[in-house]
Amino acid sequence: MTETPPPLDATVEAPADVPALPEPQTPEPPAPGAMATGPQEELLSLALAELRTRRDQLQQEISELEQRRAQLEGELTAGFTGQSDAIARRVRGFQEYLVGALQDLAASAEQMDLVVQPVVVQPSPLDRTTGGESAPPAAPPAAAGLFSADEELIRARLKRFQGQPDFQADPWQLRRTLEAAGAALLDDWFLGQGGRGAQPSSGSRSRNALVTAAAIAILGELYGESFQTLVLAGQPERLGEWRRGLQDCLGLTRDDFGPSSGIVLFERPDALIERADRLEERGELPFIVIDAAERAIDIPVLQFPLWLAFAAGPDELALDDDLL
Repeated sequence: MTETPPPLDATVEAPADVPALPEPQTPEPPAPGAMATGPQEELLSLALAELRTRRDQLQQEISELEQRRAQLEGELTAGFTGQSDAIARRVRGFQEYLVGALQDLAASAEQMDLVVQPVVVQPSPLDRTTGGESAPPAAPPAAAGLFSADEELIRARLKRFQGQPDFQADPWQLRRTLEAAGAALLDDWFLGQGGRGAQPSSGSRSRNALVTAAAIAILGELYGESFQTLVLAGQPERLGEWRRGLQDCLGLTRDDFGPSSGIVLFERPDALIERADRLEERGELPFIVIDAAERAIDIPVLQFPLWLAFAAGPDELALDDDLL
């Protein structure tokens, strides 16, 4: 018998043991900017690499500079400090030598017989009278030098200067109180050294200016306007202190300091000596004042009749050098 085929519209059932096929899935479009993720990472990597390279270079340069600084510090410590210490020791030794030389020179100048002493002539036995009368004894010698006849006036002025200061005194008169040590210094300089010699410094330039001002006031009474004060100090700062000190103690103005005035300031000894020679040629009297910081006195200064040198101690010299 012949089998009849099923109709065309009949549904063919699949076998139960055959698995069902999955349905096809449509791929989703990529998110915006996802395609740009790769190039950005490359750019960042390049930038970071460049920054790291630059950082390494800077660190290397810093390391080299630090090594150079350490080398320079070592050279300065080993060279300049040692050399400066050696130079300082040499300068200090030379300074002590000059101070000793100045003191020896001052002592030698004090011992020199620069002042003409009065000659006492003893009468001869043949000149005695036959009656047994003897000649009157010779008078004791007076104060030395130019001021032998002015001892009373000088001591009276020094005593008055130690009293109350006269702030309203006329110019060229002392307006400040003179200390007892300064009065004793001037007493020895006027009456013991005859107005020429070295004296110990009073400890500061202002005190030395006060002592000098008292000497100028006394010399003004003795010689009037026929003398001129010449101050020697090797630095402009020191001359400025002298000018201010004398101006304050004597009531002066800036016009009183100059070549044609009463006080002349000098930095070099040769110019001072030349000025003193010209004053003597005109018949005037130079009064030379030498600052305590000067290490030596020029020999030509010793020929003049009036000079006062202040001799400073080692501490004062060291302090004066530190202030420069």
